[in-house]
Amino acid sequence: MTAATDGGYDEFLDALADGDGYFYACSNGHGLLPPRQACPHCGDRELARRELPRTGTIVTHTTVSVPTPQFDDDAPYVTAIVEFGQVRLTGIVRRVDRDDVAIEQRVTATVEPSETTGDRTITFRPAQ
Repeated sequence: MTAATDGGYDEFLDALADGDGYFYACSNGHGLLPPRQACPHCGDRELARRELPRTGTIVTHTTVSVPTPQFDDDAPYVTAIVEFGQVRLTGIVRRVDRDDVAIEQRVTATVEPSETTGDRTITFRPAQ
């Protein structure tokens, strides 16, 4: 395992919360999120840590009205898939009215607690 892949998902969330989000890239140009020891697309084990772009674009989203128990108090909420350059993150959109969330909207990523459990979750906010 290379030094770039020593960190796991908790380290990734810590970095994202601190504004220092990152992803891994293999020598064939595939982007991937931690934890990884090899590229799932080509099997490359030489992964380099790259800076996650500050803003991303919403690719798709949906409003969740009937959640799983671990997000019961958060509902209704918007879950989105957001493209940040070579990688896509899935998270909850906050600080914008549910009806105003749109495809191609620019957002930033951070980490905030779930209203239900307090567990950390990837959160998107409108970009300034």
